[in-house]
Amino acid sequence: MQVIRSQILLFLCQLSCSSSIGTRYTPDWASLDSRPLPEWYDEVKFGIFVHWGVFSVPAFGSEWFWWNWKGAQNPNYVQFMTQNYPPEFSYADFAPNFHAQFFDPDEFADIFAASGAKYVVLTSKHHEGFTNWGSPNSWNWNSVDNGPHRDLVADLGTAIRKRDLHYGLYSTLYEWFNPLYMSDKQSGFKTQQFVENKVMPELYNLVNRYKPDLIWSDGDWEAPDTYWNSTGFLSWLYNDSPVKDVVVTNDRWGVGSSCKHGGYYNCADKFTPEQLPNHKWEKCQSVDTKSWGYRQNMKLHELMDLPSIIKDLVYVVALGGNYLLNVGPTADGTMAPVFEERLRGIGAWLQVNGEAIYATKPWRVQTENATVPVWYTSKTNTVYVIFTSNPMQNTFTVSTPKTSSNTVVTLLGNSKPLKWAPLHSTGLTVILPDLPFSPAEAWTLKLDGVA
Repeated sequence: MQVIRSQILLFLCQLSCSSSIGTRYTPDWASLDSRPLPEWYDEVKFGIFVHWGVFSVPAFGSEWFWWNWKGAQNPNYVQFMTQNYPPEFSYADFAPNFHAQFFDPDEFADIFAASGAKYVVLTSKHHEGFTNWGSPNSWNWNSVDNGPHRDLVADLGTAIRKRDLHYGLYSTLYEWFNPLYMSDKQSGFKTQQFVENKVMPELYNLVNRYKPDLIWSDGDWEAPDTYWNSTGFLSWLYNDSPVKDVVVTNDRWGVGSSCKHGGYYNCADKFTPEQLPNHKWEKCQSVDTKSWGYRQNMKLHELMDLPSIIKDLVYVVALGGNYLLNVGPTADGTMAPVFEERLRGIGAWLQVNGEAIYATKPWRVQTENATVPVWYTSKTNTVYVIFTSNPMQNTFTVSTPKTSSNTVVTLLGNSKPLKWAPLHSTGLTVILPDLPFSPAEAWTLKLDGVA
């Protein structure tokens, strides 16, 4: 009887596995949106975004330097060029100075791992069109033929994966001044020269060569997904690519697709929902609040401090999102010390409180105004109460959890159970110990045995 039962279980497992593996996605949103999001992405919660390119050379204003200078003709950018460069200087002339001579991918990867991040997303190509790998479709406008003369995508990817972090690649669809794109745009996007000769060949090349766990698409907002051939690419990515079972994608695949189609939703830069979304989402945020790329003219008050970053992270995770925090390296391949300080500070906080972040789920209530404002996360029968302000008293009251005689309360970082007393039908008051010093100004209570 035991043998028969084992054979039946094996048959059911094989049937289930073959059914899952055999799923084919057709190039339409109804089919593509039905694909389950790979589990790893929801569990990791925190990642690092890296904006790096030729824009890191002028390092002025933002990574949109070229557009602001030549497209919008912003007077601040025009004046910057007039005062610092000769009249005939072109944007392409910046590329040879994108040396990255001090770039040590293992040093970067160590900093990212120390931050507690579980995935890293590098810009393989921003809207300027310069690729951080030797793209065969971007002759002399790539990091192998020009500038660093090395494959930055490969070098960082190798170092990231040695530390068991997931590696993702940002790739923009459009390029500001690419003649093929400008021609397609002039036709009202009735032609697809740019897509057929540049966008799609590069996306396929990226996936086949580097096998990223995540594709972060951008630059979709001027044309529909039918112009970009987005659904065709995604059906290949999910069905036949070398990363078909693990790859995660975002929602920027054409006009109107944001917050509607794709793997998880970005919706908009620095997206901040007011309540729990009904779809997996991600907030991308930058330590430098004025730019994604490195700026030589950034000011300290324009940077997020550690408590602000932790508050942002906690809020995002409590509402079921992932937090992708951006830093911009310099053109010579170094990380600004202030960025490294922020990242290591996050890691120090997560070493103590990461249990309340990684692999958690939103609880039935995400926040409440308790003794101080709190955010809730959960795992099975455990609820975490994260408070980002010191209550400055020895008691702490929350009104939502339902306690029982089996409830145990601890402070993360201290395994000694805390004394507590129930309130009326729900809630409890906890006797707090002296809170340990926290540069992040955030602490977590762990409640076991509550409903």
